[in-house]
Formats: sequence, structure tokens, C-alpha cells
Amino acid sequence: MGLFITIGIIVIIALAYISLRNGLIGKKNQVANAESSIDVMLKKRFDLLPNLIETAKAYMQHEKSVLTELTELRSQASNATSTDTKAALDKQVSTALSHFRVAVEAYPELKANENIDTVLRSMNEVEAQLSAARRTFNASVTDFNNAVEMFPSSIIANHMNLTTLPLFDIPEVERQNVNAAELFNNK
Repeated sequence: MGLFITIGIIVIIALAYISLRNGLIGKKNQVANAESSIDVMLKKRFDLLPNLIETAKAYMQHEKSVLTELTELRSQASNATSTDTKAALDKQVSTALSHFRVAVEAYPELKANENIDTVLRSMNEVEAQLSAARRTFNASVTDFNNAVEMFPSSIIANHMNLTTLPLFDIPEVERQNVNAAELFNNK
């Protein structure tokens, strides 16, 4: 009878270990999937930038610096490999796009242009999808980090050399409202 209890306890411990390990692997893979979704949205955003830039060039002779910055950031993004680099470039592009939108407001003929309207609507859609992908990524990372830090899965995570991952965050500068007058005074 004691042998059956010992075997039962061993089986329960083994099943718990397998379950926790598989859960950690699933959470790690979910984080990778969410990160990939961000990459897909960033690629889509960077693929739209040339259309936006070319359409706006004819109208925005005075804001060439914004267009140049967007072009340079797009070329840097195509060479980015690390998550940190991609996140930094994403933040820079978001800032440049907000400057671009403010500049478009200053050109009624550009704002009324059907091509720029279509591209801007596409960009807004991509930005919304990118925002959703970031939220999904952060939810996946939080779930993963909880599993890595909470007992008893933390023991298995330690054996698997899993550590917590950083959330995709927005710098304090981007959390503040955009001051359109200040943007034009800096140009």
C-alpha cells in the first residue's frame, strides 16, 4: 500500500512539473507571437511611409525635414534586428508622424488631396492595429513574467533559465500632449 502512495505522489509531482513547464513554454511562445505581430504592423507602417512621403512632397516644400526624417527612419527600420532597436525606431517614427500630421493641418490643399487622405486613413488604421499589437504584447509579457516570478512555476523557470521580459513602454515625452505651435516654432 505504501508503494502505491509513493508512486502516486511521484506521478502527481511529475504531472505538475510537466504542466508547469509546458505552461511556461506556451507563455514564452505567446510573447514571441505577440512580438511578431508588432513586427508585422511596423513593416506595414514602414511600407506605407513611401506613399505618404511621395504624396506630400509636392505640397510640403517647407517641411522637407519631417519628410527626410521619416525616410531615414524607414531605412533604419529595415536593418533593425533587436527588439530594443525596433522599439526605439517605432517611438521615433511615432513622433515624426505626429509632427507630419500637424504639418498637414497647415496645408488645406494637402489635407483636401484624395491621395493623402487615403494614405493618412491607412496610416491611422495601421497605428490602431499597432497599438492593439502593443497591448497584446504587454499582456503576454505580463502573463509570462507572472509565471516566471510566481511559485511554484518560478522554480521551473529558474531551471529553464527564463527571466522576466520588459514591457513595451512609451517614453514620458510621448505621453504629453503635442503643442502644435511649438512644433512649428522649432522648424
